[in-house]
Amino acid sequence: MARARPRPSPGPSSPWRRRIVRTLQVLFGLAALALTALVIAVYVARSQLPDFDTLKSSPNGQMIRVHAADGTVIFSQGPSYGRWLSYDSIPQAMRDATVSVEDKRFRSHLGVDPIGIARSVQVRMQRGRWVQGGSTITQQLARNVFLTNQKKFGRKFREWILALAMERKFTKDQILELYLNKVYYGGGAYGIDAASRLFFGHGADHLSLAESAVIAGLVKAPSNYSPTADAAAAVGRAGVVLQAMQDAGAITAAQAAAADPQGLQLKPPPKQNSVRYFTDWALPQLDTLIDEQDRPLDVYTTLDLGMQTAADAAIRANTPASAQGALISLDRDGAVRAMVGGKDYVTSIYNRATQAVRQPGSSFKLFVYLAALEAGKRPEDIEVDEPVTIDGWSPRNDSRHNSGPVTLRTAFAYSLNTVAAKLGQEVGFPTVADMARRFGITTPVNTHPSMVLGTSDVRLIDMTRAFASVGQTGVAVTPYGINRVEADGEVIYTHQTDRSHVLVAPNVAAEMIDLLQTAVNTGTGRAAQIGRPVAGKTGTTSSGKDGWFLGFSSGLTTGVWIGRDDARPVPGLHGGTAPARTFAAFMGPATRGRPIEQFQTAVTLPDDALANEEEAYFGEPDNTAGVSVGGGVDADGNPLPERVPPSASDQGAGPPTDGSDPLGDLIEKTTRDEQSPPADRRRDDPARALPRNGSSDPQPEERPNQ
Repeated sequence: MARARPRPSPGPSSPWRRRIVRTLQVLFGLAALALTALVIAVYVARSQLPDFDTLKSSPNGQMIRVHAADGTVIFSQGPSYGRWLSYDSIPQAMRDATVSVEDKRFRSHLGVDPIGIARSVQVRMQRGRWVQGGSTITQQLARNVFLTNQKKFGRKFREWILALAMERKFTKDQILELYLNKVYYGGGAYGIDAASRLFFGHGADHLSLAESAVIAGLVKAPSNYSPTADAAAAVGRAGVVLQAMQDAGAITAAQAAAADPQGLQLKPPPKQNSVRYFTDWALPQLDTLIDEQDRPLDVYTTLDLGMQTAADAAIRANTPASAQGALISLDRDGAVRAMVGGKDYVTSIYNRATQAVRQPGSSFKLFVYLAALEAGKRPEDIEVDEPVTIDGWSPRNDSRHNSGPVTLRTAFAYSLNTVAAKLGQEVGFPTVADMARRFGITTPVNTHPSMVLGTSDVRLIDMTRAFASVGQTGVAVTPYGINRVEADGEVIYTHQTDRSHVLVAPNVAAEMIDLLQTAVNTGTGRAAQIGRPVAGKTGTTSSGKDGWFLGFSSGLTTGVWIGRDDARPVPGLHGGTAPARTFAAFMGPATRGRPIEQFQTAVTLPDDALANEEEAYFGEPDNTAGVSVGGGVDADGNPLPERVPPSASDQGAGPPTDGSDPLGDLIEKTTRDEQSPPADRRRDDPARALPRNGSSDPQPEERPNQ
């Protein structure tokens, strides 16, 4: 029998084929392990999830109650919940709107939508940033109830696990019911019933299609699409929701067209006083003061309700109709006693006391004179008020007058720009900038020569802080608004005031106070008098765009700013008019219960040469374009012919020959009983107190010497 030929043995397999097989085996093994781990994690999470009734009864979010200085609750912050609506009680339009715009595959996915994730990754690669999150309704619910909004992969992975676990434990209807009753819709409202009552004034069980579209559109960005904050954005977003509903087949094109979100009537917003400006500023500071994130908090603040009411009334009464106003008042230790960021918080939540940056005008001269005094100057030292040019810049006094030799006290009282420029040049403009930063100016300060007239933008709170530090004899004052914080009755934070930071020597601060009180008693700030010693300074910028007054009395420092948000001129606005009057209207009642405190130095009168010409320094039109013997400049900076002022034959000579005695009147006005202010410290004709229109003045810094 023939022997069978042996079969040839297969040749050795190629190395790359073996590597591929092994790699696939490893990958399949890892995938199996990962899938097993995922299943285990999901079912472990499922076993630890609260039941449906527990989730219904557990509100999320930290409650915060804010108290005024006297303990009165002035604001509550935290979740606001309406009535819980069962799935069947939620209007079909609201359910469809939410699913259509937030998660159109809600009914088909397992809690995580791979298609949505892939789409978000694709958009990320196309646009270079995350535009779509790919989160399902279940993921959003898991994040809102159990997690935070921290954007890290670890948090996202836990979100996936929880979403998959929730889908294993609850039905789709239960998940949607939880979501619609717990998701945040803005304005402190959690759940559709709270949102419906907040925006439309009725319960969510009566939501129309248009109202449902508006509320469903809020989830993506509650602050951006809030109908009370931006009606146009809310309407536009509602249109997106209606289109999504139409694309999903939830409504017809005719129903979408008939919804008309623009015709919705919003619930009138509740009247809110200006304390919200203060709470909006103070509460974010909790993040740096305490670590407590869960227990309810009681925050006890420095706000004095009586002073706050007076501040609000003063701003409303003295701010021109076309303008906005802001006021902040600090106690001697930096405690914020009043803060008004605008005329109406409901209309505008923008806090002009802490957020707005505007040019301070001549109020910035505080730092010029502080630098000069620290360099050895004294209030009695003589400087010549004369035309001056520094690096091509030629400042002019608002009066277009130059008065020759004057003391620093006189120059400050009447806010002479030429003298401030010469002082800045003498001490160095970087030195002035350093002084401003030393006293708490946090915005950039330029070192151009015109900076001495306040061309660098500043914040009102920073300027007020600087004046308060001068009032405290040069010791730094730091504004604060929170005295202590309690969590469930336990004190977890108490404010400690630091009085160790000395900014300038006490004698320098005392000399600065000397100048400041002269400016109020006899200079540009006379409208700020309140019948007790006041030290302060006015400020007005080019064409009356900004008006400032900052000053202190009886341990209370108050800063006032008035202007338009669009920086357009306000007719007749000067630091010595509306801002100074606002200061007086507030400080009168604010200091009523405080003892009268005298300053270290008595009031010293400025030079009589300017007292005789005081109208020129308070805006009296001067059609003759004349000035005192020292000569002057016209609107273009050209020298004017010399002329003798009508009240004297030479500079600083005695009283006029017509029998009047302006200097005597000034002395009498200054030395009268401080507790009994005259009935009217202003001119009979208020229009005469307004400086001339400076629109032809090309200088960027400021027009009035105020």
